[in-house]
Amino acid sequence: MKMIKKANLPSKVCIHCQRPFTWRKKWEKVWDEVKYCSDRCRMSFSGNKGKTP
Repeated sequence: MKMIKKANLPSKVCIHCQRPFTWRKKWEKVWDEVKYCSDRCRMSFSGNKGKTP
């Protein structure tokens, strides 16, 4: 496998915090399914469904 420069890695925008995040090796097989930049965003977003402030 060729080495890929960090500047050329694919990126997405987190659906919770709206910040961009880049591809990580651990997401290699599930990149199409990744929606959140971190576990913290994933947990806080899914934990607030249906709740009113």
